[in-house]
Amino acid sequence: MPNSQTTSPPSSISIIRPDDWHLHVRDGAGLKSVVPFTASQCGRAIIMPNLTPPVTTTEQASSYRQAIFDAIDKNSNFQPLMTLYLTDTTPPEEIETAVDSGIVSAVKLYPAGATTNSDAGVTDIKKCYQTLEMMQKLGLPLLVHGEVTHQDIDIFDREKKFIDQRLVSLVKDFPELKVVFEHITTSDAADFVIQSSSYVAATITAHHLLMNRNDMLVGGIKPHHYCLPILKRETHREALIRAAISGNNKFFMGTDSAPHSKHNKETACGCAGMFTAFAAIELYAEAFDNADALDKLEQFSSLNGPLFYGLEANSDKITLQREKWTVPDAFDFGDDVVIPLRAGQTINWKITS
Repeated sequence: MPNSQTTSPPSSISIIRPDDWHLHVRDGAGLKSVVPFTASQCGRAIIMPNLTPPVTTTEQASSYRQAIFDAIDKNSNFQPLMTLYLTDTTPPEEIETAVDSGIVSAVKLYPAGATTNSDAGVTDIKKCYQTLEMMQKLGLPLLVHGEVTHQDIDIFDREKKFIDQRLVSLVKDFPELKVVFEHITTSDAADFVIQSSSYVAATITAHHLLMNRNDMLVGGIKPHHYCLPILKRETHREALIRAAISGNNKFFMGTDSAPHSKHNKETACGCAGMFTAFAAIELYAEAFDNADALDKLEQFSSLNGPLFYGLEANSDKITLQREKWTVPDAFDFGDDVVIPLRAGQTINWKITS
């Protein structure tokens, strides 16, 4: 009989430089602390607009973009892709201004009260229909935080309820509006995207590929694992893995890296968000490696996003080495510190070039 051979897992991989299609970098001193991490890894990133006050106009987006450029190395090729914060009163004319500017890549829908700095978000999507019509006409994507916010809806069910109560009708009423279902967390969301038209896509975070709600709740509450949408059951994590490694070009990388100071996380009412930008692609590599699907990482992280947004993939590559390294206990974050995911623990992959 022929000798059986076992293929050893690769010790390194080279992929086209990835992009982050969902990123929070805050502003002020905090921005200066965290945005260089993404600029060192990614060619581009979609920048979330939920500042205080929110980025609701093209003029504000332009100023925010310049602040990001001022915070990174002058020789960096990193490109921040700006977004506007949708409100009940965002005028269609602002969408025309945004598209004409060439610097705004999307508009973000936060249901009012759904997450950090979302109080100015949309209370009734019907109020935005004229603006959405203009977005559909001009090809400007809508990025959706997909959760209902009614107090009587269980927090673990809010994504599914949003699909049933909001998203189904939205994509029906605007069949040619590009919609990105952001940071999906359930099998319901993955199935919805798969079954929808080519105008609907989704981002998936590394932490939702690597973790379930036990990682937040078992053995004591872990505030640095609290995020929104919240971590779900293991069956949902497995569904997200299947979607990410499927080769379906509707799914792509969006870290939702969301830094908060240690003080604001470790408090009686801690903020939602995990800080992962310091090792974004390494964490995704670990998730894909765990699923024996490293050969699918490049498509997910580097190709699918540009395809959906109508952009060219990045022209250079990065190399990741299979190497364990210990994550620092904290990183500087303005005048405070931010606690990263896996603080004091190990990650199994490391960028070498």
